[in-house]
Amino acid sequence: MYEVEIKVPADVGVVRERLREAGAERVDARRQRDAYYDAPHRDFAETDEALRVRREVPLSDGIDGEPRSSADSSAETTKLTYKGPRLDRESKTRVEHETAVDDGEAMAGVLSELGFDPAAVVEKRREFWSFEGFTVTLDAVDGVGEFVEIEREIGDEGAIEATRDEALAALDRLGLDGDSQVRTSYLGLLLADGERDD
Repeated sequence: MYEVEIKVPADVGVVRERLREAGAERVDARRQRDAYYDAPHRDFAETDEALRVRREVPLSDGIDGEPRSSADSSAETTKLTYKGPRLDRESKTRVEHETAVDDGEAMAGVLSELGFDPAAVVEKRREFWSFEGFTVTLDAVDGVGEFVEIEREIGDEGAIEATRDEALAALDRLGLDGDSQVRTSYLGLLLADGERDD
């Protein structure tokens, strides 16, 4: 599976209104805590790969809402995700494999025992919208800022370029400039910001 994704910095409140005006549908809102891991056998920063454990809880009313049931731990879900190196110079397209995990603590323990060390944690609040066959995500990322991502999963590598062009056109219809794209991950942005603060 290939994830064709474009990310741009944006005021999420403004984009939310544009999505509503365009007839887009808000599908979900979640708070996510992503723990990224370093591998013992290669440097993911050099190979442009990522391995993360994502824990998330639904939010009641968009990124400004509270968790739907803070007392109900069953509302939390956990996923393990591998992202391969970027395949395209014009977007953040990558091979991605993701699976649900029943027990996030146990998964962290498995990774630790195999020599995978925690690298950093990225926390964000996200709203997911359906727009013209894409998922548009409004992101408020702790320590990094606000961004909009547009993405679609495809099964055919030959469709990457056409899907990317469609995503850029959809961004344009939302008043966003694809030329301001940020190809650095939230993890990379957070770590770069931390280096500047040192």
